[in-house]
Amino acid sequence: MRKSLGRLLQALGYATNGFASAEAFLQSGIADSAIGLVLDVHLPGMSGIELRRHLLAVGSNLPVVFMTAFDDEATRAEALAVGCVDYLQKPFETSRLTDALQRRKES
Repeated sequence: MRKSLGRLLQALGYATNGFASAEAFLQSGIADSAIGLVLDVHLPGMSGIELRRHLLAVGSNLPVVFMTAFDDEATRAEALAVGCVDYLQKPFETSRLTDALQRRKES
């Protein structure tokens, strides 16, 4: 999913970097230069929601589009509570993602 999503975003004109975990993203050092995140809720180790909380705690307000294959009301509420541009359930239509990315640009 990460690779295909990266190819899709590149085809849409976005520069992308894919990471296997939240920890790998944080260790990369690009958090300060990123313009947004498409972030899976369920990551190995630190979850996507925990990553979002960590970024907020250190003063980063990167726009986030959450996605998940395991949707439930509690997870959705938690993702919305930490703030996101959109919350997508996999599989999702490409148009849902492009609409979310457009809203990210407008905010």
